[in-house]
Amino acid sequence: MQPLPSYFVETIRQSLGEEAERLFAALDSDSPVSVRLNPDKWHGGEWGDKVPWSREGRYLDFRPMFTTDIPFAAGAYYVQEAGSQFIDYILQKEGVDSGRILDMCSAPGGKTTLYSTIVGPRGIVVANEYVRNRANILADNIRKWGLGNVVVTNNDPQHIAAFEGWFDVVAVDAPCSGEGMFRKDETAREEWSWQNVQMCVTRQMAILSQAWKCLKAGGLLIYSTCTFNNEEDEGVLRKMLSEFGDEICRSTEINIPEQWGITRVDVEYFQTFKFYPHKVKSEGFFVAVARKREDACTRTIVPKPRKKIMADATKETVKELSKWVRQPEDKKFAMVGDSYYCYLRSHYADVKALAENLTVIYSGVEMGQIFKCKLKPEWPLSESIWLDCSAVPVVEVERDVALDYLRKKDIPASLFEEGINIIACEGYKLGFIKRIGNRVNNNYPNSLKIMNL
Repeated sequence: MQPLPSYFVETIRQSLGEEAERLFAALDSDSPVSVRLNPDKWHGGEWGDKVPWSREGRYLDFRPMFTTDIPFAAGAYYVQEAGSQFIDYILQKEGVDSGRILDMCSAPGGKTTLYSTIVGPRGIVVANEYVRNRANILADNIRKWGLGNVVVTNNDPQHIAAFEGWFDVVAVDAPCSGEGMFRKDETAREEWSWQNVQMCVTRQMAILSQAWKCLKAGGLLIYSTCTFNNEEDEGVLRKMLSEFGDEICRSTEINIPEQWGITRVDVEYFQTFKFYPHKVKSEGFFVAVARKREDACTRTIVPKPRKKIMADATKETVKELSKWVRQPEDKKFAMVGDSYYCYLRSHYADVKALAENLTVIYSGVEMGQIFKCKLKPEWPLSESIWLDCSAVPVVEVERDVALDYLRKKDIPASLFEEGINIIACEGYKLGFIKRIGNRVNNNYPNSLKIMNL
């Protein structure tokens, strides 16, 4: 691995003193491996050592071949840095378990899936990603996670800000210079420069300004980066205080045990938490939290519809779609484009408002198309926790067959019943298979198929 950038070394020595050498040594050591379980899917029992600040976080003492791991393919866990899972601890202490959450810079989806699990059916998560190809990766991860409470958008932050004062929690995991990834990502070392740090600061403030508009009075702001320098971390918070200080107040006191090794240096109203790899079993991470004052002059605005996207399903179609989901009385079915989607009734008005104003690339659970009054199911339905598995046969296959399915290779038709089947392995649903005589149709997404393994 190439040497650390010289100016980075200089600035860290200035900020950490003698402790800097320990950080540099840690950045040249092996990275820890951590995951976060999906409690709505995981049934593999105890696995690894618990990440102390994350309810479902686990440290592993080895690095599995995630690409070919069946529970990973089924969305039973997410590979996520331990430090970034600290947001779970923050939201626990803040008592957040419902409401509207905006994840402003959300790809590839680690924190979004965390928010999705935290609020469950009691809340809705809007996951925005400005870069389209990253938004598509995000959408795939949301489909695989399978909770149905996420709306994936592909918009500039100022477009999201049209929903003024609408969100209970706004999280900005800002694009940054990536110093915290120097241990595991050599590209981060190659691309780092002090000029890039300054550009990141400008971008971070622009995003935060729009995010602040979205937050309701009394709402919670979470700001995070995966970098160490004061300019992008504490410096950005000071800029926020300079611009919006009269609207900012301290949130619930968040105490942390000393043995966790997390560095705590608050910036006025902001409680801040910094993860240094020589002190914490994690990559580098910084997170800050504060609230918008209850008496802040914030309106709640839902923009007027600019387009019609969603059409309610007919009674006949609802009858067919209801066969495929558990508790259909709690669900709302709508056509988007040429496919039918399922939503919680309690979420539908919010999803509709978002879809009528923003570029929504995925929401709820895609079910599929109707042909001759019958549903032709799409893969996301197989991964949904709402799926009623009595709708079609569930066929448990051996791991080698499951991996061939995930590679989109030919698999034996004799294993399946005629028509639609759910293919499963190790008790995890992987997708749909349609048997037609002596052949099968494999509808596993091309974007997720295993390549060259």
